[in-house]
Amino acid sequence: MRKNRNPRTIHPPLGAYVHQVELSGNIRWLTLSGQVGMNPSKELPKSSEEQFKEALANIKRNLEAGEMDVQDLTKLVIYLVEPIDFERRTQILNEFLQGAEVCMTLLYVKGLATPKILVEIEAWAACEVED
Repeated sequence: MRKNRNPRTIHPPLGAYVHQVELSGNIRWLTLSGQVGMNPSKELPKSSEEQFKEALANIKRNLEAGEMDVQDLTKLVIYLVEPIDFERRTQILNEFLQGAEVCMTLLYVKGLATPKILVEIEAWAACEVED
């Protein structure tokens, strides 16, 4: 069973996320390595916004390969080397999440694995296992 919570004893979320996701019962976990904005042809867009979109697409492809979908996500950790407009970033995330509520952390970092990589996103997902 999945329960998403925003306790009234702390501030409301500042963006498209929830403070807690509790899972119980028979659970199957999927943990993804950090996904960068490189497409399957090994092309890396130059803009951080395009890399952001492609990194999210890579998460979706990984979920599908693991027989899960965006609704199964429990947490995202987003690493950005340069800012993406807040409203645009929120719009892209909302389109990707399709109403799913996940825990989320966003960090600005000095650099990632190579200077051309501007975005990396870690993801965790879980779903109930049917008996």
